[in-house]
Amino acid sequence: MLSKVVSCVLTGLEGEIVNVETDISNGLPSFTIVGLPDTAVRESKERVKSAIKNSGFNFPIKRITINLAPANTKKEGTHLDLPMAMGILSASDQIDMKYLKEYAFIGELSLNGKLNRVIGVLPLVISFREKGYKKIILPKENMEEASIIEDVEIYALENLFQITSFLQGDLKINPSANKTNTINTNCLSQKVDFNEVSGQETAKRALEIAAAGGHNIILIGPPGSGKTMLARRFPTILPDMTLEESIEVTKIYSIAGLLPSNSSLIKTRPFISPHHTISKVSLIGGGKIPKPGEVSLAHLGVLFLDELPEFQRNVLEVLRQPMEDEVVTISRINATITYPAKFVLVASMNPCPCGYYNDPVKECSCAPHQIKKYLSKISGPLLDRIDMHIEVFPVKYNELTNKTKPKSSLEIKKKVDMARNIQLERFKDSRIRFNSQLPPRLIKKYCKLGKEENSLLEAAFHNLGMSARSYNKILKLSRTIADLDGSANIKVSHLSEAIQYRSLDKKFWAL
Repeated sequence: MLSKVVSCVLTGLEGEIVNVETDISNGLPSFTIVGLPDTAVRESKERVKSAIKNSGFNFPIKRITINLAPANTKKEGTHLDLPMAMGILSASDQIDMKYLKEYAFIGELSLNGKLNRVIGVLPLVISFREKGYKKIILPKENMEEASIIEDVEIYALENLFQITSFLQGDLKINPSANKTNTINTNCLSQKVDFNEVSGQETAKRALEIAAAGGHNIILIGPPGSGKTMLARRFPTILPDMTLEESIEVTKIYSIAGLLPSNSSLIKTRPFISPHHTISKVSLIGGGKIPKPGEVSLAHLGVLFLDELPEFQRNVLEVLRQPMEDEVVTISRINATITYPAKFVLVASMNPCPCGYYNDPVKECSCAPHQIKKYLSKISGPLLDRIDMHIEVFPVKYNELTNKTKPKSSLEIKKKVDMARNIQLERFKDSRIRFNSQLPPRLIKKYCKLGKEENSLLEAAFHNLGMSARSYNKILKLSRTIADLDGSANIKVSHLSEAIQYRSLDKKFWAL
């Protein structure tokens, strides 16, 4: 007898419906799975066989063939265990096929028939909904994650026997309640705050601009000047995540298997800080079974690279494409997978190996060729993609002992939110969220300059030897500074401030 059960597989963040077709016929006993199954799917034969027997059902001693259609799509993961088990039970007349038609199935089986938690449930459920499947049976441990999606009925069950009892009407279970409640990501819940940072007003102002416009930033200064301290407080001034953004980030963490078991949503913007020994694959994503890298885990959040020159140069170079395109594309023989990578890069570094080049107090002990070799680890094209280059000086004694309390993260965030709201209104008819995403074709429309501003930018362009990319980034920075100022037009003061944030690289990299 032939049966068909509906499930789904993922390619990146996108799901494709899979029909699990099961045929049981007379012949020598065998159990064959076809349709490009990976190792985890092939190994499911033993899990499914034991789960069926240990749940009180009969495993047919016949010729069993399972086809995962469409057969030309690679099938990965353990979540196909449950649909295969239901297919065998249906094809062997232990459960009526009519009970299976309106449901889709996800779940990994233990040998005793228990349903185990699987990864990637959120994008799977979203894919089911998009394809018109509204009733989904999955493991109870995945209930929190799946129940955030509206317009679907989630039936979270514990084992194979419970599922068959529910389908046949012997067990009454209501669908899980939808939990798309308002998400609270107020920066007051963070453990760190900008009011803990004494001095460094220039760097704080630069980070405020970076947060308001989504601009990449690099902090350059001697050891102990507060670069890392500032960077770690950067997420506290970023705008709160919307529900759509939260779901978008949660999908990535679900696929990576990093979603906490007690959480249904990633509610705060990610802050990813990889060690400088990280490999290209770990940073960008990939592997034999492609997984999201650190740049995708930082999606809609912050990627912080501390001590930037300590990273291998070939590792840093792979950042150039995602910084420009905001996606990562991984090509394999069977598929091409795309993961989102829309992050704000915050980097920090010393100006030389000893850390004290251009320090106003301590003398640098590095020879010119040592400094040049150290700085050459960061290529010009990568540096050109970083919008703001900020010099951070050591904090003075009177700043440390000043009793005036610095601005809190909440105070700074209010200005950032105001500027972001201006941008959301400006770009409401497009997919752009903030100024740093402006493509060249729209820069002229939204970053218009007056005669005086044009003259200033022209002089800066020639004197500083800027590239076309630098020119565009200055205009986008100026637009953000004007938004923070509540100004509809870019003024000379806004443009001058933007130019100074792009001129520091000439001071260090011109050695």
